[in-house]
Amino acid sequence: MSVIELKTLRLRMVAGMEEKAKRGEYKKQLSCGYVWNNEGKIVKDPDERVRKAIELVLTKFTSIESMRQTFLWFHNQQIEIPVTKDIGGSKQIVWQVPTPSHIKGILQNPLYAGVYVWGRNSTKLDYVDGRVVKRKVKTQRASDAKVFIPDHHEGYIDLDTYTENQQKIRKNCLNLKDDEVMGAPREGQSLLGGLLRCGRCGRKLYVYYSGKRGTAVRYICRGDYESGGSYCLAFGGRTVDKEFSKELLRILSSYGFEASLEAVKQASLEEEEKLQVIGSKIQHLEYECLRAFEQYNEVDPRNRMVAGELERRWNEKLEELEQTKKELADIAKDKPPLTEEQKQDILALGDRFSEVWESCHCPNSLRKTIIRTVITEVIVTLDESEAMLTFVIHWKGGCHTEFEMPKPPSGIGQKTDEEDLEIIRKMAPCYGDADIARVLNKLGRRTATGKRWTELRVRTIRGKYDIAGHILTPRNPEILTLGEAAKYLNVSRTTIKRLVREGVAENSQVVPWAPWEIKKSDLDSEKITEIINRLRETGKLVLSGVDAENQPFLFEEL
Repeated sequence: MSVIELKTLRLRMVAGMEEKAKRGEYKKQLSCGYVWNNEGKIVKDPDERVRKAIELVLTKFTSIESMRQTFLWFHNQQIEIPVTKDIGGSKQIVWQVPTPSHIKGILQNPLYAGVYVWGRNSTKLDYVDGRVVKRKVKTQRASDAKVFIPDHHEGYIDLDTYTENQQKIRKNCLNLKDDEVMGAPREGQSLLGGLLRCGRCGRKLYVYYSGKRGTAVRYICRGDYESGGSYCLAFGGRTVDKEFSKELLRILSSYGFEASLEAVKQASLEEEEKLQVIGSKIQHLEYECLRAFEQYNEVDPRNRMVAGELERRWNEKLEELEQTKKELADIAKDKPPLTEEQKQDILALGDRFSEVWESCHCPNSLRKTIIRTVITEVIVTLDESEAMLTFVIHWKGGCHTEFEMPKPPSGIGQKTDEEDLEIIRKMAPCYGDADIARVLNKLGRRTATGKRWTELRVRTIRGKYDIAGHILTPRNPEILTLGEAAKYLNVSRTTIKRLVREGVAENSQVVPWAPWEIKKSDLDSEKITEIINRLRETGKLVLSGVDAENQPFLFEEL
């Protein structure tokens, strides 16, 4: 009965806790940037330095749109943000350069969007090896928690911005098998990676890099190829990216002057943000220095054990303050504010937006960021009769534009040799793409562009010419290759070759240099079994008649 009473009391306490949480009144440990006030409400931290640090993290992600790049910016600039740590049994704020997990925790925490969340962790019971095992399960989405109260308190961002940030984070995560994933902007050569969608099957096109330096771009829609079908479409990316850039510049050129104004604003704002962070740190250190001095001043100077320690702490704060002031002076010296002449130069670039876009100093990551800022996705369809590609651009804001271009010729206008296609057609029913590529290379065959055959090139040609086949070679237990036959009889490959050469065993090849095809039933015949048994007994391979080496010589050598 006592156990039942304890469990009942615990369930009542948990139920009371949940009811209090549903009202948004249950006091839990808050993340940096928020505190509980005397009225039991969540309010922003009164420390201005803490508030500005949290705002800077959220603002940087909005402009960079990548968690990793946001972390790298703080790491490279050596800007500290507050972290709550357990020190001496109490929670205290410690300032340090953030880790990736800390940046992730701030960006994915709905508390900063003014939402009160409770009950994201739940207990799941599993029956394992005859006993009940409890597991803690965390709800992935904050909206699926037991308690989700929007507009509960003042947020650093609104709920719509928080939701948009979560969508950006999800799209950047390549580990997720989601059709909406496009990855963060990187330095790859493809400008439209993650944006192209097939107008025929609705799948996203993936990017394939080839060439010696991995810079040749190709966009491919797998279609139903994985289930034995064929590719929807595939085309070279270099020409498409150029034509798409022309269309983009044609539409965005009129906004070049506005972009220049924003560039001037951002150039000044970024330096101002860093200076404000360091200025807040200096104010905080000045307060800590004053507090350390007051503690040292109040102690009895005759108590040298205490006075010495307080003096050391005061000196540490003074040194840290001097170092921070020196850092602020170095920044102001190395990066002075923009002069009027520099501002005019930046504004002039607005009229020459195309030159800026095509400049070698403009990285591909920046071009991709610009594209993804204004474009949601691009639908592409292929008119096979006229070999024309049609692109429908879905701009952010709901507008749609369209342009057409000829499909880039595959293989510089050359076609795969008919002899190569015939070899692929003969081998495809029984062999995988890697084996077909190996045979083509053994025969000295080359692709339309003069390159060696690879597994992917064979697969691409099969998809282009609707040749059914296999990615991996299917194994038929009744048909053995040369190596498999030697392993099956436990003899050398040379022995199998002699058996075939003498006509004792039969083999076939789809094309020259293709794997041998030897029937397993032939190797189990009485004749071959007798030859192999005699080979094991005498160590000699006798294919017919009696071994002449066992007959006496008619004449002895003199």
